[in-house]
Amino acid sequence: MNDVNALYGLWCRKATKDSDLNKELLSYANDNDAISEAFYKDLEFGTGGLRGIIGAGTNRLNVYTIGKASQGLAAYVNSITQNGSIAIAYDSRIKSDLFARTAAEVFAANGIKVYIYKELMPTPMLSFAVRELKCDAGVVITASHNPAKYNGYKAYDNTGCQLCPEAADFVLDIMQKVDIFSGVKTLDFEEGIKSGIIEYISDDVYNAFLDRVQSQRISKDVDLSGLKCIYSPLHGSGNKPVRDILNRIGIKDLTVVKSQELPNGNFPTAPYPNPEIPKAFEEALKLTKENPADILLATDPDCDRVGIAVNIGKEYKLMTGNDVGVIMSNYILSRRKELGTLPDSPIIVKTIVTTELVKNIAKKYGCEVVEVLTGFKFIGEQMTELEKKGEIERYVLGFEESYGYLAGGHARDKDAVVASMLICEMAAYYKTKGKNLYEVLTDIYNEFGFNYCIQNSFTCEGQSGMAKISGIMETIRNNPVSEICGIKVKTFKDFEKSVSTDMASGKCEEIFLPKSNVLGFYLDDGSSIIVRPSGTEPKIKLYIGAIADTAQKCEDKRDALLRAGTKILGF
Repeated sequence: MNDVNALYGLWCRKATKDSDLNKELLSYANDNDAISEAFYKDLEFGTGGLRGIIGAGTNRLNVYTIGKASQGLAAYVNSITQNGSIAIAYDSRIKSDLFARTAAEVFAANGIKVYIYKELMPTPMLSFAVRELKCDAGVVITASHNPAKYNGYKAYDNTGCQLCPEAADFVLDIMQKVDIFSGVKTLDFEEGIKSGIIEYISDDVYNAFLDRVQSQRISKDVDLSGLKCIYSPLHGSGNKPVRDILNRIGIKDLTVVKSQELPNGNFPTAPYPNPEIPKAFEEALKLTKENPADILLATDPDCDRVGIAVNIGKEYKLMTGNDVGVIMSNYILSRRKELGTLPDSPIIVKTIVTTELVKNIAKKYGCEVVEVLTGFKFIGEQMTELEKKGEIERYVLGFEESYGYLAGGHARDKDAVVASMLICEMAAYYKTKGKNLYEVLTDIYNEFGFNYCIQNSFTCEGQSGMAKISGIMETIRNNPVSEICGIKVKTFKDFEKSVSTDMASGKCEEIFLPKSNVLGFYLDDGSSIIVRPSGTEPKIKLYIGAIADTAQKCEDKRDALLRAGTKILGF
């Protein structure tokens, strides 16, 4: 536990680089709760880097915590190579450009060549740039789909994948030894540009990214000019690349939501700029009254997630991440099989909280499904292993229920640019068959079985919130229920202890996945309830997967399991 008052006094004296911090520190005076929240701990650095509320303090995102993390990452790069290089990208969030320049100044001061995008760019384009420019690491300044008060610092290795635990631990160890005010090296950004140690990433890299995305088209013979689309970048970084790729593939009737078109880190029309949330589509839906469309798309601020709504006649149906992943899996496998482009022994990678229905689809096409922990970095790791074996062409899709998809080997993180392209292609293809994507999903359920999923999350902010989430997980872990909604729990899995317990016999087996604070109840009928704290937000998440033999039974079971899961969490 930090000595919060001593730290507060130190910051009042030394935090002079950003005038906004000075004002905020002054506002903390005589507010012990504010001081405690800002200084009671250091912002945690893990495999996802940093994420937190923008502001003054050790538990906040600011130029000093960004600098300290960058000093740690610089030490890591210098430990593995000489004359190393790092790529940097940033999105539209508050202070993203400042934090990107701050990181660049630290890397340059440590003798590391910096390649930085000259304007905001999506997260997948950072992953691509690391690989394209053969960098040793990468950073993107973003808090993805969090509210405006958040920002983040995502760190990548030389494969374009988020840092592995060993690398993250190395960075953290350095950070813990570095004085946040005097131990961080820095070189003026403009001096770095003049000397050449900091260099803007050229348009060639941008165009190469779009070329690689476009190469993932499947039904190249389908005319997309008749598809009517409405797109919202939700004030983020998708505006340029998504429009460019849709133009490339022949989308002629594209309307961009003007009220959400331009970058704005305050997200005035979308306080929660998350395409998982129906409110993110409100501005787009307004446009449909005068300009009906076949499909609506919305990408989050760093353009690694995309959500859609489909015109089903009298209304627009919002599709979940699982819905789109199931349709995309079926489309890629069936069309590539039909066209003769499906590789031998294809692979789809999904997370453990993502729909099981994809396994039924994959079985039809002789496709292997690999399951990994929650987080796209684990999907990226599977891709890297395939690449090492010279088998990357076997990878046809990776996706997670939280609206993240990646087709193609150009990146190692989810990519809403390639996903937007494939979604539009799918919509146009099935339109030629007289069907919208919701009707396609219905056909998939009828063929492969009913598996309805839902996710709910419970926000627990601040110091007390962290303690509450920890307490909930320990209570469930130590007292697992044996029956849910009248259905026996077949298996209870504790992924942190790497143990799977047969609830009838008590027999335990090892789980061969990295340790993670996740608990899963797997029921006799194939349904499931999974609980995990978010790694990027102050939330505990509940994932429900219901299986039944009819649509109505499956819907009823899903809702009952959600109520039961909520009760298990104590909410």
